[in-house]
Amino acid sequence: MSSSLSWETKNESMSHEAPPRPSEPALHNLNSLREAALTVLREVETLTSRQVRHEGRFGLQEEVQRYEIELIKNALQRTRGNQRRAAQLLGVKVTTLNCKIKRFGISVSDEHDLRVVV
Repeated sequence: MSSSLSWETKNESMSHEAPPRPSEPALHNLNSLREAALTVLREVETLTSRQVRHEGRFGLQEEVQRYEIELIKNALQRTRGNQRRAAQLLGVKVTTLNCKIKRFGISVSDEHDLRVVV
């Protein structure tokens, strides 16, 4: 019986104390884990949206075009809409990139929200 009494008093005394604050490395690990989890969630969303698209069975040309649009949009986002630098990243001439932007209807008015205009 004495052991159960001492157990209750330990729990009671511990419940009034504030939980220990995580150390700096622990906080860094938690932040890294949070970022990794968010990245995984974004990738799952991307894969899910791609699976929905693939149900319609697209041909090779459509898939290549979709991939090319995605590459151009990513390059424009990385360069904040600078077409000259985006062309360098992609290894094409600026005129070629500009032609593809027009052909695919990629809107570059807002580099954070690049979308294909149909």
